[in-house]
Amino acid sequence: MGTQLAADVAIIGGGCAGLAAGVALSKAGIRVNLFESSHQLGGRARAIQWQSQTLDNGQHILLGAYSATLQLLETSGVNLDHALLRLPLELVMQDEFSLYASPHLPAPLHILAGLLQAQGLSFPERLAAVKLMVRLRLRNFALEQDMPLQVLLAGQPQRLISMLWEPLCLAALNTPLATASAQVFLNVLRDSFARAKSDSDMLLPRQDLSVLLADPAANYIQARGGNVSLNTAVERISQAGDKLYIHTQATSQQYSHIIVATSPFRVAPLLAEVPDAADSIERCHSLQYQPIYTVYLQYPTSTRLDRPMKGLSNRLGQWIFDRGLLYGQHGLMAVVISAEGRHQGLTQEQLATGVAQEIEQLYPQLQNPLWHKVIAEKRATFACTAKLQRPEQLTAIRGLLLAGDYVSSGSTLQDYPATIEGAVRSGFSAAENIINSL
Repeated sequence: MGTQLAADVAIIGGGCAGLAAGVALSKAGIRVNLFESSHQLGGRARAIQWQSQTLDNGQHILLGAYSATLQLLETSGVNLDHALLRLPLELVMQDEFSLYASPHLPAPLHILAGLLQAQGLSFPERLAAVKLMVRLRLRNFALEQDMPLQVLLAGQPQRLISMLWEPLCLAALNTPLATASAQVFLNVLRDSFARAKSDSDMLLPRQDLSVLLADPAANYIQARGGNVSLNTAVERISQAGDKLYIHTQATSQQYSHIIVATSPFRVAPLLAEVPDAADSIERCHSLQYQPIYTVYLQYPTSTRLDRPMKGLSNRLGQWIFDRGLLYGQHGLMAVVISAEGRHQGLTQEQLATGVAQEIEQLYPQLQNPLWHKVIAEKRATFACTAKLQRPEQLTAIRGLLLAGDYVSSGSTLQDYPATIEGAVRSGFSAAENIINSL
């Protein structure tokens, strides 16, 4: 059946969701046509060239709990041991706070013990964190109704919030505490901390994301007869009876199934001529967005930090990564700033200078970077707010599906934030829906 209908499945968008859908369909023996409007795959998980260096569009962290992402990489032929640096969970905020998962205890005791022994917090603050985690575990990390995370954390000591909960929220949801979905945050905590011990491991890519994810997935699809078309913008989708058509500048072609795996703000132009698409268009249109800024600073190649990743509290930057320790790009630091904030009012030159000065205060060996590069993604992720009505994967049009990290999983208890894992899960789910329909 897959061979018979192979040419009838199209995927619009070559980001993580589209590639995941393509790999899953290809694995099931269904050939796909994947259309990507730009010259490279990966969506937000792509690489750029600057000063003879390969830079990620944004610095990403994976977790051991990201089972779908790991499955995608393994299916695509990626050697996980070589491609990812696996480290037990550690959260280090300069010399102010540090949390290490216990290496000797199973989950979730390894996290509870780590919280009790966390440095930089008073005993009452550590106890408050443990009590909250135990309460959440007894509830299976499920709320009767969603609420802003700030409301859920009411009563937690302020220093504990600023050192632990807020950095985790910004890193996972890219949304401020005051509006972030508590339930989605708990979904990440549940999967990362309450199941297998290895789920809380940090997986730091040793390669840029184009090499790690996009290229192997595309190669897998093409090796199984699929087509991956770059620089091919789909202008619109039309419907005639029960038939769906994709229109590019060069061609119009009929498909039995179409997966729209673009950014949500590109959905409306694609579906404008499709009857019964109003609900999908409206839900996509109603989404708000949050930025991510990445400041790259190149120092002399002898420069290095004491660990690959470190947190920065109460500063412009939030996390600093030593890409020399990760990728062999010696002396290159990446500083990440998630969500909205005062940094948005600065020019890129002011931001890079300000971040460099902050880093120099913390690490005196980091002085006078040789060059800098700021990558500002103004609409990096959807705002993962409480009680958000996400677009559904299955649209009102038979054979037309949405895929992306912003798409509803069908259950608030399973929804994920705007992460690679969320996108890959959505792509797999779209492929599964098509396979089942066949």
